[in-house]
Amino acid sequence: MNTCIETHGLTRRFGKFTAVDDVDLHIESGAIFGILGPNGSGKTTLIRMLCGLLRPSAGEAQVLGFDTQREGEAIRSAIGYMSQQFSLYGDLTVMQNLKFYARIYGIPRRDRMARIEEVVRIVGIGNYLKAQSRKLSGGWKQRLALACALVHEPKLVFLDEPTAGIDPVARRDLWNLIFDLSGQGITFFVSTHYMDEAERCSHVGYIYFSKLVVCGTPNELKGLPEIIPAGTVRLEVRCPKLPVAMRALAAQECIRDVTIFGDSLHVIGDAGCEAVIVSTLSVTISGVPELRQIPPTLEDVFVTLTRSRSAASHV
Repeated sequence: MNTCIETHGLTRRFGKFTAVDDVDLHIESGAIFGILGPNGSGKTTLIRMLCGLLRPSAGEAQVLGFDTQREGEAIRSAIGYMSQQFSLYGDLTVMQNLKFYARIYGIPRRDRMARIEEVVRIVGIGNYLKAQSRKLSGGWKQRLALACALVHEPKLVFLDEPTAGIDPVARRDLWNLIFDLSGQGITFFVSTHYMDEAERCSHVGYIYFSKLVVCGTPNELKGLPEIIPAGTVRLEVRCPKLPVAMRALAAQECIRDVTIFGDSLHVIGDAGCEAVIVSTLSVTISGVPELRQIPPTLEDVFVTLTRSRSAASHV
């Protein structure tokens, strides 16, 4: 496969503050790459550099074969960008926004309507062409933003927290669109805080306060040694009175971590801790809990890496 994004030692400093530090990335064409990390870790700064909007302080980056330092304008003409905040013109109709962006991206007049009709079909917004953009629901606003980002047929689209603030149905529909477009060869670079969205990405990077800590497929990240430490087991525990059960288990020496997850507890304990869990909860909740071993989720990866890096920074 062709390389879409490649960086070597990419760094951005603002005075004495380092926002992005020595980042190496290699993203293939057609990938859906998710970037995770706490607020303020450098995700947006990284995206701005890759879009050619911000010059790096050190290192280099190639995007679609263009150098981000010397060919920023060419990059911006070749990519699509969609932010978490609706940034189109609210007083214009859906069609007027599409026509405006078609002109901005330099689509020849003779080709504009055909291309607009194509993206309208792709995102399914045909019933709202005469509606003022500001009157659309959150999900339809994001569909319009995606249509405007796609109108010039980019091979790479940056999505900066694209589903923030929209309902679950609209989120799923938007991701179905992303999957369809990825299957057609479009590469997506997505920043998100939603773990279920990160699970849908083909590759994921985790950035923690300027440093790219890990990068790989979701399964590779879940298999990291620090996510499942040697000599430990990860369990789902089903029982009543979850808050009471959680406090009781947290007091046991063999239990390393316990949290409520939906209608069960997720527990990390030393190998062989099952007997302690059963005996403790049999007394605490007056019943026998149900236990089963489970694999880690990307949320477990995110939480574990964040805690370990935070603890290391305070040593």
